[in-house]
Amino acid sequence: MAEKDLAVVVLGATGVTGRRVAAYLNERSLEDGFNWAAAGRDPVKLERVLLDVGVAGAEKIAADTGDEQSLRALAARSKVVLNLVGPYTRHARPVIAACVAEGAHYFDLSGEIPFVRTILRDFDEPARARGVAIVQVAGFEALPPDLAVLMAAEAARSRWGEDLAAVDLEVRVKMPPGIPRPSDGVSGGTSQSMVEVTADPDSAVAADPGALIDDPARALLVRETSPIEIGVRRNGTAVLAPMSPAAFINPAVIQRTAEITAPGDPPPPFRYREGMALDGGMLTLPARLAAAGALSAVQAGMRRTLLAGPGAKRRISSVLGRVLPDSGAGPAADRLEDWRWSMRIEGATTGEHRIEVDVEADGHPGYLTTAKMIGEAGLILSERSPVPHSLGCLTPAAALGTQSAPRFERAGLRFRVAD
Repeated sequence: MAEKDLAVVVLGATGVTGRRVAAYLNERSLEDGFNWAAAGRDPVKLERVLLDVGVAGAEKIAADTGDEQSLRALAARSKVVLNLVGPYTRHARPVIAACVAEGAHYFDLSGEIPFVRTILRDFDEPARARGVAIVQVAGFEALPPDLAVLMAAEAARSRWGEDLAAVDLEVRVKMPPGIPRPSDGVSGGTSQSMVEVTADPDSAVAADPGALIDDPARALLVRETSPIEIGVRRNGTAVLAPMSPAAFINPAVIQRTAEITAPGDPPPPFRYREGMALDGGMLTLPARLAAAGALSAVQAGMRRTLLAGPGAKRRISSVLGRVLPDSGAGPAADRLEDWRWSMRIEGATTGEHRIEVDVEADGHPGYLTTAKMIGEAGLILSERSPVPHSLGCLTPAAALGTQSAPRFERAGLRFRVAD
């Protein structure tokens, strides 16, 4: 690592999120003086896109996920590769292989849990042997909730010597003024990731909260203790809808973090629930219940698809691939800044103590905050000397540790354990 001349390389810097990552790293490099580079398949497009977001001085590297030599050359120079080229099931494996071969840490935004499990199976041991951390699912899903839940677990052990027994997470999103646009929501990249998950022969694991657990007995206990809930719930005046865009991403990541970060033997799994909070008064209750019910129905349909037979999944995937937006479609630039969102984690310990962690953030959760926080995460890992327990295939919280939480304030993301 000491011999590498680039702290971070952004692969896929011309994409919807990649260009925002590049803009963030450019701003940070002007303040702190580290070397970084942007990489993409088309050098001409790369130069034009980066100029559009105000990035003029960064090094540009030609690299293609289908060209092993270009990927290895990129990874050989970089301490950390941030891969923004999705869908990851289709494109990421050669990038991960190049990073392991050349000793570069790896981050991506994949929410494709079957693919993440495949990478865990195939690359965990080789990555450990090469001193490499492979970190996936490091965007809005699942870096903030993963890190916040680990903060709650560590605070509970520190204060009372107890483990978590139950965790509830509520997300609140405040959109910018004006009429919502279809592009405000799920981008083409996210849509095509959903297509890839649906088409995966092992897609049923996407609905399994124990999908990333190493120990089969513990994975079974996770399924029994903490099944993924997609129904409508209420908490006081708030109506809780299933997590959007999918309720099947965070649980598996958070349960793996609990398995691999606890000191000594892992404690028994805790019950984990999450939801999008729809707030309002009694007059709006019927409308909020209807909206939550519609989101729940969509998630139920997704789960049925994931559990369907191979023929049905192929047909559904083919239809979705035609009707959903292509990669590259996403929110307009003028709709990224004025979002506000928050998370509240309420934990109960085995001794019935209560612990709360609050997260507050600025910017579009999926396409601005995510870009900034994966950029900052890459910098954090580039500055750290690797130790054995921080190598291999890791979750975001396991790779970064709770001591990294204050760093994310520069990315507009603030964590606080309640007194």
